[in-house]
Amino acid sequence: MNIHEYQAKKLFKDYNIPVPANYVTSKVVVDDQYTSSLGGSSWMVKAQVHTGGRGKAGGVKKANSSKEVTEITQNLLGSSLITHQTGATGQPVNQVLIETATEIKRELYLSFLVDRATTKITIIASKAGGMDIEQVAADTPEQIINVTIDPIVGIQAYQCREIAFALDLTAEQRKQLTILLYNLYNLFIEKDLSLVEINPLVVNQQDDLIALDAKINIDDNALYRHKDLADLYDPTQEDAKEHKARQFELNYIALDGDIACMVNGAGLAMATMDVVKMHGGEPANFLDVGGGTTAEKVTEACKIILSDDKVKAILINIFGGIVRCDLIAAGVIQAIQDTGTRLPIIVRLEGTNVDKGKEMLAQSGLAIITATDLDDGAKKAVLAAKG
Repeated sequence: MNIHEYQAKKLFKDYNIPVPANYVTSKVVVDDQYTSSLGGSSWMVKAQVHTGGRGKAGGVKKANSSKEVTEITQNLLGSSLITHQTGATGQPVNQVLIETATEIKRELYLSFLVDRATTKITIIASKAGGMDIEQVAADTPEQIINVTIDPIVGIQAYQCREIAFALDLTAEQRKQLTILLYNLYNLFIEKDLSLVEINPLVVNQQDDLIALDAKINIDDNALYRHKDLADLYDPTQEDAKEHKARQFELNYIALDGDIACMVNGAGLAMATMDVVKMHGGEPANFLDVGGGTTAEKVTEACKIILSDDKVKAILINIFGGIVRCDLIAAGVIQAIQDTGTRLPIIVRLEGTNVDKGKEMLAQSGLAIITATDLDDGAKKAVLAAKG
């Protein structure tokens, strides 16, 4: 789960990670008293959206007076911010973060993430922080520092020194970075995070380190332990179909194609999308209904993918191991009856109660196309989508 920058910075404060003085607002007219209380003579107004690339898209602007703060806030609130990471519709701006502008000497990059290759937490750092860090990683990977943390002993002082020297920090800044790294590690572990990113981590004119930005991803599977974090979820920043899928505990990701896929199991879902692509089609979504799904969940899953107006065909590929094929069939039939869709629906069933499931589909009186295997189903879906 993603959270907003202002929410991430609140967590940073709780763990004594330095951030600029700030406050968040959803009001179009900004109270001068709040701005003045931040100190300084200029302020940054930052759109709060779940996407990167805000600066280049006009979502982060500097104001030199309280009047400018209000003007920028009025322009941002209620708008949709379109960046290279969003679709054409962008992300809605419902809050802005206003913070004291920082005079910057240097911009650094720092992040903690779960590295699947090593199955450990890895620190990534670079002297070349800022908006173009992705380009730095692509063009000059030698500027990227990687340090892997052993989960048994946790982060070590020598690792902090290694990163600090690689970043060319002064003696005092090395001390600051060591404290910051320990605090970030504690935050990462205690809150079950999957990513913490500070870009940029800056050296200000007083030679102090400050987290100018903050990005946090939380492991969805751990949210049951952190109700306070679960409450930070912002449904307005998600695709409406993805939000509805979350309510029914379905794993759904919207894509740009026109062949909707409904599959049980993430691996099978990825394979299904690959085979669709191999036969010249474009998947409209990733949808994993899970191993222990019910007819009701399948019905809702069908309704979600049918609500995508780009969809021209639906491929349902189910291997009945834990889930029974007759339950899948019942859910598909119910969804078609509820929605009245006339889209071509291709169904491939295999596994537990497969004969009963196929019989239910055949006797439903609905125009459902059956497939013998995944390859056959993908071919039929691509042909159907192409008319």
